[in-house]
Amino acid sequence: MFAVSNANTVDRAAEETRQQIVDLMQDFTVETTPGSATKIADYRDHLRPGARVAVTFLPGSDFADTVATAKRLREEGFEPMPHFAARSIPSRAALEDYLKTLKDAMDLRHVVTLAGAVDSPLGPFESSMDILETGLFDRYGIETIGVAGHPEGSPDISPEGLSQALAWKNAFAERSDASLYIATQFCFEAAPIIAWDKAIQEAGNRLPIHIGIPGLATIKTLINHAKACGVGPSMRFLTRQARNVARLMTVNAPDKLLLDLARYKALDPDCGITRVHVYPLGGLRRSAAWSYAVADGALELKPRDKGFSVTRHIE
Repeated sequence: MFAVSNANTVDRAAEETRQQIVDLMQDFTVETTPGSATKIADYRDHLRPGARVAVTFLPGSDFADTVATAKRLREEGFEPMPHFAARSIPSRAALEDYLKTLKDAMDLRHVVTLAGAVDSPLGPFESSMDILETGLFDRYGIETIGVAGHPEGSPDISPEGLSQALAWKNAFAERSDASLYIATQFCFEAAPIIAWDKAIQEAGNRLPIHIGIPGLATIKTLINHAKACGVGPSMRFLTRQARNVARLMTVNAPDKLLLDLARYKALDPDCGITRVHVYPLGGLRRSAAWSYAVADGALELKPRDKGFSVTRHIE
C-alpha cells in the first residue's frame, strides 16, 4: 500500500511540474530579423495566428526594412513588435516619422525600445529612456512597450546605471498610457535570473518580465543569422555575447532552464516572470516547432530534474 501511495505522489508531483512548464510557455513571443524574413516564404508555416513577433532594427540597417517586415507579419495574421533602437535614430523628427510610417502601414500596438548596440549615437538619443521621454509612443497610441532588462549585467552599463535606469522605467510606467514590461537577452541558467528578479523586486521593480531563451540554434543557423544581421552587427553580437554563443553550441534545448523557471514561477508568489521570449537565432522553423510542442504539453520529464524532452518529432 505504501509503495502504491508513494508512486501516486511521485506521479502527481511530476504532472504538476509538467503543467508548470506548459503554463510558463503559454503565449510565448518570438523574434525575427528583416534579413531572416527574406528566407521565410510564409511565417504561417511556422507560427500560429496572433503570435507576437519582435522585429529587430539592427545597427547600420534601414528602418524601412523593419517596417516592411512588420507590415508583412500583420498581413500574415501576427502581432508585430518592431524594435526602436535609440542610438540608431538620427532625430526626434525621424522617430516620429518611423512611428507614423508604421501606424499608417498597420494598426501598430506593440513596440520594443532599447539603446541599441551603437557606440556613438547617430542623433540626440543615448538610451531608450530618451525616446520614451519624447511622449511620442503615447501620442501614437502604443499599448505595450518592452524595455531592456539585464539578468547577467551589461558590458555597456554599470550595475548602478542599470539600477537607476530600471527605477526610471518603473516611474515612467506610472505616467504612460502604455503597459511596460522588461524584455531580456537570452539566458541559460535559472539561478542568476532568479537572483536578479529577487534583487530588482527588492529595489522596487513592478514591471513584468519576459525572459529570453535561446531557440534550437546550430552552427549553420547561427552563421546564417550572423550573415543576415550584417558583418558589423554580427561581430558586435559575437564579441558581446561570446559566452552565450559558446554555450549555444553545447546546449541542445533550454529545457533545464524552463523547468527551473517554471517551478520558481509556480512556487514563489512574488516571481516577476510572466512570459517567455524565444530567440530563434536563424532557426525559426525548429525553434517554433519545439516551443509549440512544449506549450502543448508534448513533453516528458527527464530523471533527477535534468530537464525534459519533447515527445513530438522536430525536424
